[in-house]
Amino acid sequence: MISLPLVYADLRQKMFYRPTGAVMVGQFIRDAHALAAQLGTHDPIVNICQDRYRFMVGFAAAILAGKTNLLPSTYTEETLRQIFADAPHALCLHDHDDWPFPYAHFGYQEYPRDLPLAETLPQVAAAHVVARVFTSGSTGLPVPHVKSWDKLVQNIQAGARQLGLDAQPMSLVGTVPPQHMFGFESTVLLCLIGRCPLWSGKPFYPADIVAALDAMPEPRMLVTTPFHLQALLDADIPIPKIDRLLLATAPLSLELAARAEATTGALLFEIYGSTETGQIATRRPTQSATWTLFPGIQLTPAPASLDDALFIAAGGHIEVPVMLSDRVQIAPDGRFYLLGRVADQVNMAGKRSSLNYLTAQLKAIDDVADGVFFLPKAAHTQRAITRLCALVIAPNRTGAEIMAALRERLDPVFLPRPLIRVDTLPYNVTGKLPQMALQAVFDRHLAATAPKTQTTWHIPAAHPVFAGHFPGHPLVPGALLLDWVVERVATHWRVSPAGLRIEQAKFLQPVLPDAQVSLDLSADTDRCAFSVRMADGVAVTGAVSRSKGIEV
Repeated sequence: MISLPLVYADLRQKMFYRPTGAVMVGQFIRDAHALAAQLGTHDPIVNICQDRYRFMVGFAAAILAGKTNLLPSTYTEETLRQIFADAPHALCLHDHDDWPFPYAHFGYQEYPRDLPLAETLPQVAAAHVVARVFTSGSTGLPVPHVKSWDKLVQNIQAGARQLGLDAQPMSLVGTVPPQHMFGFESTVLLCLIGRCPLWSGKPFYPADIVAALDAMPEPRMLVTTPFHLQALLDADIPIPKIDRLLLATAPLSLELAARAEATTGALLFEIYGSTETGQIATRRPTQSATWTLFPGIQLTPAPASLDDALFIAAGGHIEVPVMLSDRVQIAPDGRFYLLGRVADQVNMAGKRSSLNYLTAQLKAIDDVADGVFFLPKAAHTQRAITRLCALVIAPNRTGAEIMAALRERLDPVFLPRPLIRVDTLPYNVTGKLPQMALQAVFDRHLAATAPKTQTTWHIPAAHPVFAGHFPGHPLVPGALLLDWVVERVATHWRVSPAGLRIEQAKFLQPVLPDAQVSLDLSADTDRCAFSVRMADGVAVTGAVSRSKGIEV
């Protein structure tokens, strides 16, 4: 049986740096063996340790015990419920002070530092499935993907050569969680396989990143995201020497890349890949827009595809051929351009654009601090929504001013309906804006701006309208009911009734004197469906919409 080392370093080499001091490879292996003996018969191990050293001890312990690590991108109760439904014998390994979830768990315990160091480096069966890494869920539900040890070793060694780390390992500081594929590859595995010493913490704020860098020996590489990098540069605090910047997880503007290299003096590289493929290409964005594939990776056109920008990645360390989530263009020299995510493309009224482009136009407006376009899903109580939404942070701009600026930049069909002003955007720890988080903001906006579900009105028999409508057979005039509906919708939207029109109305039964009627409304940004009900059924249905005038 073919086997490969768990750690590609000497037992006396410094492998980690913790607030308590440096940790050698031998101590790490010793701690992993000690933890492996405590995991019992549970399999798989759901490794949600936040401290990177504890995570890696847990990762190695599961492998030494012949088990598989499950690496979820989040660890909410719903995530764990789904995991344990599929794997009832799993065990959560964590380093929290308490445990609020009703699932089997084991709290990480620090081991005494004066115990004897391990004397041998463990070997791992090449084909052993050491991890199942979950997608981030940024466009849907997280999905696990199998990672065998030999493929991961091949992956990291190829990446290290591409970045020049095989000849010159660097000390690593990472802001990305170790459970995330980018953080897993570029911190955890670069430490185990690439001989790069690693800071054990997970710094988030600029001051924490600076402190972590300062604690590491040179040369140093910061593994981060555009979100964290932007915050670090904007903090305007002294930054220790950085020799390399490595970024992924979100689009990186050329302006930010150039600013980062000018400020830090470091070479900035981007990694391209996915949970499904692992890392497969790199580029220096300030030098070229094209990406260079890792040796052995091939991109082939997707069969029977109407889109010639869809490709399948295979070869090298990729476990099985994978359709890329991005549209690409192959350059004559074999490199490729990214044209945007497949899910990023939007088609509105026969016209195409991309959410990334629309977001860039929003961010380019003066005094817009941040923003994002996305396509929300309609709640089940609403008609289907096919219009775009945008969230924006712009304390010094009104919504009308932002919309006016967007009209100068975008085709009207791509204008956001609604434009929602917010104080913060719901970034996750990897600097992404998950669809579910954006949808939650949108749903809260609808709930906050929705009219009262029901309005009632008692129409007394003495109402003067019955005097002329009709003598001997009194009925409530349809115009009176519609006028009431328009007033209620105008109150909700805080506009003049003169700015609304009855889009449609259907009268189903007469309303008689002394009736008690109720009004049900279902509104979005510029259209409100209504129904007027009585005790014995629906009297009127229809819709009100915004217009320059009112037609009743």
